[in-house]
Amino acid sequence: MKVAVVAGNPKPHSRTLHAAELVVEALTGAAPDTVVDVIALGDGLLGWGSEAVADAVAAVSNSDLVVVASPTFKATYSGVLKLFLDQFATGEGLRDVIAVPLMLGAAPFHAMAAELLLKPLLVELGAACPAPGLFLLDGSYPTDGRIADYADRWGALLRHSVPAPAGSEEP
Repeated sequence: MKVAVVAGNPKPHSRTLHAAELVVEALTGAAPDTVVDVIALGDGLLGWGSEAVADAVAAVSNSDLVVVASPTFKATYSGVLKLFLDQFATGEGLRDVIAVPLMLGAAPFHAMAAELLLKPLLVELGAACPAPGLFLLDGSYPTDGRIADYADRWGALLRHSVPAPAGSEEP
């Protein structure tokens, strides 16, 4: 199973990225194969034709499972994440990809943001999101047990939702 993390935080090496990597490790028992720290793609996000952006899009599109993470800005996902996701074809860009929408925020009153805002965008791009989105408090996510609880509740469903490789027999 190929697993990716996409972190759309305007700060490189952010808590958003760290949290997404922790979610992947909790769900799969391993580090992600691909990590896209979107802000590192720089001004290539502002147009079309950037080789680095195209490579990142291809890596995410060819993943089986992707955790797409954003801080909560003005009650929604970040603009830099939207710039990256705009590079994917509508309905097809994330076809056959299982996605986990993840958002971090400073207060629990944005707890539904991942489910209500980020998840529909991922579905619009063709991803399947069989589990609820995950919201984490950015000040406590490493220790509050929410990641482990999510993995315990939804990990098996997410792993079993990954399509079997072409030509393999289904169990």
